[in-house]
Formats: sequence, structure tokens, C-alpha cells
Amino acid sequence: MKNLKVTALLAVLACAPFYANVFPAEGTPVVKVLADAIKWKSESIEVGNIPQGKPKLIKFEFTNTSNKPIIIENVAPSCGCTTANYTKTPILPGKVGFVEASYNAANAGPFMKTVNVTTSDSKTPKTLSFKGTVVAS
Repeated sequence: MKNLKVTALLAVLACAPFYANVFPAEGTPVVKVLADAIKWKSESIEVGNIPQGKPKLIKFEFTNTSNKPIIIENVAPSCGCTTANYTKTPILPGKVGFVEASYNAANAGPFMKTVNVTTSDSKTPKTLSFKGTVVAS
């Protein structure tokens, strides 16, 4: 029984350096919430009915809420029927940038398209979407 207590004590002492770095210091919150560096005005836009044969421009705006400049690194539309434009210069803290999608409304009927945006803040793309209906003219 004494050997078991000594073994248990040694096991706890062996792990002590590991646990010393895991638990927060006194006064430090256990969970820290990290805010997104980009605040999108809207991540999904309903464009309603649009006339067939006329491209539709959809503009997504955002604000840099971080304390460092953000660069849009890549904008990838989901299909060849959509082209994209975006702010090419660094977006300074507190400033507004944009991503535009131009949808070729060639075919009548409902549609839903996406644009994936990668920034210097996050390598995980942000998916923006827009939908509506192309009405035959």
C-alpha cells in the first residue's frame, strides 16, 4: 500500500511541470474570445429578380476591426458565370474594403452563387453568397 502511495505521488510530481503551464495564472480568464478581424456588412445578399442578359453587380463591404492592415489575398467565384473584383490595397484598421461579384444573368431561373475570400488575417476562406432569380426578358 505504501508503494502505491509513493508511486502515485511520483506520478503527480512528474506531471507537475506540464500542468503548471496549462492552468491560467490568477486573475487571467480561462477562456479568451478572439474576435474576427473583419466585420462584414452582410455575408449573404438576396438580389431578387434580375433581367436576363444583363450582368448583375453585387457588392460585399467589410470593415477592418483589427489593429493591423489586412490584405485580400484571393477571391474565388464558385463558377465561370461570376467574375470578381476587390480592394487591392491593404485595408488599414477601421477602414472599409469591398469584394464585388458580377453575375452573368444568361440563363433564366433561380440561382445561388458563392465567392470565397482569403485574407492575410485568416487562411481559411470566408464564403460570401448571393441569390435571386433571373427573369426572361
